[in-house]
Amino acid sequence: MRIAVQMDHPKRLNPAGDSTLMLIEEAQQRGHTVFFYEASQLSWQSGVLTAPLQPITLDMHAVPCWMLGEAVTRPLEEMDVILMRQDPPFDMAYITATHLLEQLAGKVAVWNNPAAVRNAPEKLCVMPFSRFMPPTLISRDPVTIHQFASAHEAIVAKPLYGYGGRSVFKFSAGDSNLDTLIEHWSEQSLEPLMWQQFRPEVAHDDKRVLFIHGDVKAVVGRLPADGSIRANMRVGGTAVAGELTPRQQEICDALSPFLKEQGLMLAGIDLIGGYLTEINVTSPTTLRAAQKLYGINLAVAFWDTVEEQAA
Repeated sequence: MRIAVQMDHPKRLNPAGDSTLMLIEEAQQRGHTVFFYEASQLSWQSGVLTAPLQPITLDMHAVPCWMLGEAVTRPLEEMDVILMRQDPPFDMAYITATHLLEQLAGKVAVWNNPAAVRNAPEKLCVMPFSRFMPPTLISRDPVTIHQFASAHEAIVAKPLYGYGGRSVFKFSAGDSNLDTLIEHWSEQSLEPLMWQQFRPEVAHDDKRVLFIHGDVKAVVGRLPADGSIRANMRVGGTAVAGELTPRQQEICDALSPFLKEQGLMLAGIDLIGGYLTEINVTSPTTLRAAQKLYGINLAVAFWDTVEEQAA
């Protein structure tokens, strides 16, 4: 197959932990031809979507591990598969890229489905599953926020379109810094923030569950660094083996049909104790961690499913 990967430039990626490179490596080993381009290079003209495609080859033992060929601008409809794998932020540029890729519907398989990605920013697409979430507020109204904060011993604040555990704050009851954050955020953005009851289980039961085509393929536990409330590996968390509790299995069973129906081929959900906190669909990671923990290569399962869908 001819595969184009919309991704951040490989020079910005960490080969030891990056999931996109893992997907490319497996595709290359299967004999597929893989091309690289960045989202900012997309162009649409008279009904044709193009990008300057560079052949990318990997040698994970070399430094750097990637090599790029000459860029040739080609219609993306000439590809068999396109992977949308650039990292957030989930901003207007990201949303625009989903609109552009959506023009390929019926011509090229795009994973994840760009329309579903656009409708599923991590901290918003959980709303239909509120029964599984910790007490949660999405708001920028100071009065409502203070009422929510006063109802809980501790809360956390998260930007709706952040990722990787960035800019997550914890506030204990009566913390005067809460007003400072509300004031600062209102000056910087018109967007609301997500506020959630702080769950102490994050210290020992934070999990990333990886799905392929709606099926659970791996469960990766994440332990925060000493003194931190964030277990994300991008901010110092450590991956450990994990198993689903009955409650967590119930959550996964409820989400499975949604992920499959929406065309979210590769997705990851975040669980803290018995609660669902996020659904990750933009460029889900943790494939390397699953490989190191369990010796499984989820890129194999991913391409098996993509090839089956293309047959």
